[in-house]
Amino acid sequence: MILIMASAAKADYSIPWRASTVVNAGGGDFSPYFIGSNSGGIFTQPAGIYERLSICRELKRTGRFEYGFGAEIIGSYTQPVAYERFDKSSGTWSEHNRRQPYVWIQQLWGGLKYRGFFITAGMKGNDRSLFDSPLGVGDIVVSENARPIPQVRLGFIDFQNIPFTNGWVQIQAEAAYGKFTDSNWLKDHYNYYNSFLTTGVWFHYKRLYFRTNPEKPFSVTVGMQHAAQFGGYYNAYSDGQIYESAGGKVSLKDFLDVFVQKRGGGGTTGGDRQYYNGNHLGSWDFRARYRFHDGSEITAFFQWPWEDGSGIGKLNGWDGVWGVEYRRNKPAWIDTASIEYIDFTNQSGPMHWAPGDHDGTTIGGEATGADNYYNNYFYNGWANYGMSIGTPFAKSPFYNKDGYLLFTDNRIRGIQAGIEGEPFANMRYRLLGAWRESFGTPMEPAPEKRHATSLSIQASYEMPRVKGLALSAQIAFDTGSLYGNNYGLMIGVSYDGLINFRHK
Repeated sequence: MILIMASAAKADYSIPWRASTVVNAGGGDFSPYFIGSNSGGIFTQPAGIYERLSICRELKRTGRFEYGFGAEIIGSYTQPVAYERFDKSSGTWSEHNRRQPYVWIQQLWGGLKYRGFFITAGMKGNDRSLFDSPLGVGDIVVSENARPIPQVRLGFIDFQNIPFTNGWVQIQAEAAYGKFTDSNWLKDHYNYYNSFLTTGVWFHYKRLYFRTNPEKPFSVTVGMQHAAQFGGYYNAYSDGQIYESAGGKVSLKDFLDVFVQKRGGGGTTGGDRQYYNGNHLGSWDFRARYRFHDGSEITAFFQWPWEDGSGIGKLNGWDGVWGVEYRRNKPAWIDTASIEYIDFTNQSGPMHWAPGDHDGTTIGGEATGADNYYNNYFYNGWANYGMSIGTPFAKSPFYNKDGYLLFTDNRIRGIQAGIEGEPFANMRYRLLGAWRESFGTPMEPAPEKRHATSLSIQASYEMPRVKGLALSAQIAFDTGSLYGNNYGLMIGVSYDGLINFRHK
């Protein structure tokens, strides 16, 4: 671990930094679910040692003009995972060992804020979601499960009062464009036998929320998220041979078509021109919070997923994440508790029919079912470096040891619950449990249901005699046919310090 000693003298301003060493070990093909998920795609391997060094000056929300920046670099040595790959020259399959890079940049970004507006550029961890509680399953559109995607993002830094509403209604909106940088990872993990490989893909995101006055005991937030993949180069394989290629460079029109979806737009493929440019998904979001007299809060919320118009019209039944969270106003043995139910089993029904998919057909009309969440006919699964960009509750393509790059288990239902608290001064713990069952996908149902039960307990302790020094430990395991039987222990030590800048 690298330690940087900083002056404690009075400073004009200070920049926080953190250094940490983390070691994990266990049994199984991968790290347990609760170690690998919602960790920025870092702790995925069954064993390894990680050195992390970061510096960050967050964008402050006070003041007329603010600036911020951040950088995080990670060094690792991890146990490899054997993925299957087909060699068309010999016509045989072999194991292809893959591990985390020895060194990589996890975050590198800069940003500006003026009044209520902000802009950031670079790779920045997703800290903007309203649905990324440490106890929850993660935002179903963009969570903290995968590595950050390089992008430019702008919008309102926080909720802003809408004129003429006297502070009773607020608005928050933002939008982003970026580009995936995982093309080499995809090439390294693909099996080159069946399905397809798409590289050089672009990213788009936007959202719009409305909120009632948060100073009141009862407040409601409602809105929508929308995200998309577009552009890219596509190669489809059958028995180890390429049988179709498509794609090309993107244009300014592609960026506009993705922002405002319209049928028969531009794009790089026939499907783009026949239907919509890119692969689109999103959610309807709702949160209702009540604050008690003592400052404690209870929040009920849901996220409803959509992949096309049927989902936007809520023709996908009870699909979504439904949850309740309680937070006390001060530390206690249990100061936060959460329970969430997730259901992705409807997916607008089992049938999909679109005349444009079948040249020469005389059958009109459409049946836009079989939404196949997080999957698409042209784009790899909704993942970055193999980890789900949305909720990790749907098993990420990273876990497909056969080199298949789509989600194999997105038609799922399950429950996740957690508690956390501070039983003693300087010590916090978190207990998480989850159960789920999978029916495969709408297009490829599983012959038998697959199950998984996951459990985790973790604790952290801040050393009172050495300010900034903290120890952490986590034990987790999985059982069942979905992830297999995995167990693991992770321990870490970290130091938080300040780089102070002062007058000469």
